[in-house]
Amino acid sequence: MAEFTPTVPARVLPPVEIRDLPEPPRSTWRFIGPGLVGAGVGLASGEFILWPYIASQVGLVFIWGAAIGIITQWFLNMEIERYTLATGETALTGFSRMWKHWGLVFVLMTLCSNLWPGWVTTSATMVTYLTGTGQGSVRWIAIGMLIVIALGLTLAPVIYTALERVIFLKIALVGTLIVVAIAIAITAESWIGLGRGLTVDATFPVPPLDFAVLMGAIAYAGAGGGQNLCQSNWIRDKGFGMGLYVPRLVSPVTGQEEAASSTGYQFPPTEANLARWKRWWRFANIEQASTFAVVAFVTIVLMSMLAYSTVFGRPGLENSIAFLEVEGRVLMDVVGTWFGVLFWVIGALALFASAMGIVDYTSRLASDTIKTVYLRDKPITVNRVYFLIVWGLALVGTVILLLGFDQPLILLVFSACFAAVMMFVYSILLIVLNRRALPEALKVRSYRLGALIWSVGFFGTLTILVVIQQAQQLFGG
Repeated sequence: MAEFTPTVPARVLPPVEIRDLPEPPRSTWRFIGPGLVGAGVGLASGEFILWPYIASQVGLVFIWGAAIGIITQWFLNMEIERYTLATGETALTGFSRMWKHWGLVFVLMTLCSNLWPGWVTTSATMVTYLTGTGQGSVRWIAIGMLIVIALGLTLAPVIYTALERVIFLKIALVGTLIVVAIAIAITAESWIGLGRGLTVDATFPVPPLDFAVLMGAIAYAGAGGGQNLCQSNWIRDKGFGMGLYVPRLVSPVTGQEEAASSTGYQFPPTEANLARWKRWWRFANIEQASTFAVVAFVTIVLMSMLAYSTVFGRPGLENSIAFLEVEGRVLMDVVGTWFGVLFWVIGALALFASAMGIVDYTSRLASDTIKTVYLRDKPITVNRVYFLIVWGLALVGTVILLLGFDQPLILLVFSACFAAVMMFVYSILLIVLNRRALPEALKVRSYRLGALIWSVGFFGTLTILVVIQQAQQLFGG
């Protein structure tokens, strides 16, 4: 083959280095993980509150929406992974190659979306249900959790490994809750309702539910916002494709830092490299489908069925943390005190793990972009930038809690708007990046290109709806 000229743009960042694609793993089970981490971090208030709340109001007639949302995100995740598998760079670095500040735009939106420590506060609130200490102690429990999260993410020798273990434990706990619920709490009627909800009774229940709530539930089933972008970082730390050449993110305190280029690689499209690519691409697709997609969908379905079996039709239910208190108390009455306690314990631990994952992915996206684009020639390492951002998020969250802000409206408005805008914009950028920056044999095409076009239309519509709705809430009218 003639000498290969890289197709990755080099106008903004230095050219990539030419290297052959590493051999795919023979023992693939050891590479399972990034999809589970994505699903585990995403199993938060949506799976514990939003989807069960919808089931409590209208039954299981809208479960099909979760399938649509998760399938859409699976396609998005795979296009995010495509660029990283082929170059070892994150999708944000790829976007920054097209325009220097794209990465920073997404980082700022992600930071603003996650400034309010909502998941850790929700976890702390569930702890108060168990301890009976009341709302007054929520802020102190949440602050303690933020400190534990920051310590965990900066003292673990290999940060991804620590996060993966926490998420695996979370999934095991949620799985235990689901198994017990199937055995003793989920009724036969709910199984019939599920079957009908996915077939003859499937509908878009407006009214009684708000249109934007239903659209948001579809959009953020599984993950959403900046979390999908971090799939790049997680598969790179796991050693997928060209990411194997990039050192993993380690603790600047207990880890062994390695010097490395801040940009990536590209392989010549030789017969041998393309054969390896097909195997890597097949494995990555299976890993995402069998972990992220399956875990997210099964959890949404079964947690919704549990709510349907216990609180369907009960008046006065709220789409908030109060929903979990009511559901827990009903489970105590219907099944036994021990099951309500188990529900709250696992819920608190699961939301704590989500909070840890959110701090991690926010800090990963920010540190990678800042180091690669803006501090490329500076002596500070990406590990130390990550360390500073993790503790910065913990400090800001602590200050917000100490000042007594109770879910400040402006932060919630920003979070909802930024998540919708992010997914709309990066769906467009993924089409451009994976069509222009990769060799012909690796480009996105066919039905996958169609899925990205669908994503642009869907998240574009959601962006308009969310911005209008949140503007009305913020300014009245």
